[in-house]
Amino acid sequence: MPAPDALELIALLDRFERPLVRYAQSITGDLESARDVVQETFIKLARGGMSESGDVVDNARHLEAWLFTVTRNRAVDHQRKFSRIIPMPLPEDRPCAEPGPAAVLERQESATALFRLLDALSPNQREVIRLKFQNDLSYREIAEITRLSVTNVGFLLHSGLKKLRELLREQSPEDFDLSRSVL
Repeated sequence: MPAPDALELIALLDRFERPLVRYAQSITGDLESARDVVQETFIKLARGGMSESGDVVDNARHLEAWLFTVTRNRAVDHQRKFSRIIPMPLPEDRPCAEPGPAAVLERQESATALFRLLDALSPNQREVIRLKFQNDLSYREIAEITRLSVTNVGFLLHSGLKKLRELLREQSPEDFDLSRSVL
């Protein structure tokens, strides 16, 4: 894929910036660092869309996986450079009616508790769960981004969700309403 022109780049930025920033923030733990990582990703795309191995991204079908892969690699590089991983709850990205203050507080507490439970999972399980449920990616797309096999992605999702269910069962039912997903 040749470097996109300015209008294509703006359209891609509009489409992918928020999910990429959320994903980068889940790795870096810092919104500003995540924005820097995504900016570097789009600069790389604007300069010709080279893959991490030096191959040109050959078609738009692979573009989403390419963007997430480059974002992941840049975020991991950033973490290595600064040696700090800070788990942070991520803002909800779905539009909804304005809930009351009590509902907002309850949802924030549930999200915080769930993100604490996510920390009990392995880093690979956390990553594939976040890619699946926060970014709505397919197993194949997750496999391309993480460089794992599709089978391994499925196993990590299954085992990670099973562990989360076990941890949730240990919690008081008042602490979690399983009908409300915060992933």
